[in-house]
Amino acid sequence: MKIGPFSAVSKSSLALGLLSASIVIPLTATLVRLPGAHAGAAGISSTQSATYLPSISDMMIGTIQPRHERIWRAVQAGDWDFAAYELGNLRGAFGRLGRAHPMEENTPFTDMIESVTKKPLDDLKDAIHRRGDADFGKAYDELSDACNSCHQALNHGTIVIGRPTGASQSDLILGKAGR
Repeated sequence: MKIGPFSAVSKSSLALGLLSASIVIPLTATLVRLPGAHAGAAGISSTQSATYLPSISDMMIGTIQPRHERIWRAVQAGDWDFAAYELGNLRGAFGRLGRAHPMEENTPFTDMIESVTKKPLDDLKDAIHRRGDADFGKAYDELSDACNSCHQALNHGTIVIGRPTGASQSDLILGKAGR
């Protein structure tokens, strides 16, 4: 007997498939949530879960450096509001970096970040607020110098930060908000 597009045989197959799925899916979800229940969890105890902690380098390349560059590019495009927005994001990224890695090279990293960046970030905030091009350039360079002094102190002197040159690789369009 045919009812609709399915034959009686295909309906029983469908019912069996749905029954199997109703058992397998919750069971799989339960096993995936258990620490150590999947391949690659060797060395992790049943009371410990595997979490990803980005390295300092990952955080610098993925969050700090792009925001630093975006501040520069925003001001060059005359988008002071976006520069202020990214400065807030940069401060937040430095805070997350310090919380994620409280010690580096036997040094309290949070304190190091705060002592090295506080004045340059405050000066940059003031320059952006005043929309002062000359003040901005000086404050931006001071922040770059502060970054470089930290790189030197942590034996990463090969990393030198400065004013962006050349075209941006970003798809971000500056100075177009609200138009």
